Amino acid sequence: MDKRILLMVTAVAATLFSCGNKTDRQAPKDSTNVVENVINKELTVFGMCGEASAMNTLQLITDSGDTLSLSVNEAKENNNVFGGYGIGDRMAVLLNDDKTEAKQVINETTLLGNWTMPDPFDGSSIVGMALKDGGIAESIDMANIVYKAWRITNGRLELTLMREGGSEEDEIEVYDIKKLDADSLVFGNDEDIFEYCRQK
Repeated sequence: MDKRILLMVTAVAATLFSCGNKTDRQAPKDSTNVVENVINKELTVFGMCGEASAMNTLQLITDSGDTLSLSVNEAKENNNVFGGYGIGDRMAVLLNDDKTEAKQVINETTLLGNWTMPDPFDGSSIVGMALKDGGIAESIDMANIVYKAWRITNGRLELTLMREGGSEEDEIEVYDIKKLDADSLVFGNDEDIFEYCRQK
């Protein structure tokens, strides 16, 4: 009889302790999603260039309705102002932690347009892409690549495309912008550099 009671007490104690430890070790719900959200968090702030902008200051009226007065000195020193900025231009900006300084400035209005270069395969024709308002992208005289969409994400140019004769699935390629002005667009990654001129 005593052995049965001892076994029951032992079993109850084991259950209580195992439940306590189980709760302590349990991972938070959706911990994978939390990690993915941190990794994929969009750091770019989007908005319009305001009237109070000057040579070394960008007034950014954000899409969320905030008005930020940003120093662009650091971005200029590091050659990270792409396309300049003018009143009413659509901007994509990477900020410092206290949101007082622009680390990178991309003028999305300047980015819009038809961009072309000599065909890299034979050089006898002109190929390129059209970047349109609303994130729409189209190919210009390209036989094997169909551009579909573009956007700025975390300070980089992201292009969505499909390759003719490929898997029939959209591909996403992400590039660092190297140069952007009224006439030139240069971007690349570790493997390729693409140099485009604005089509007149």
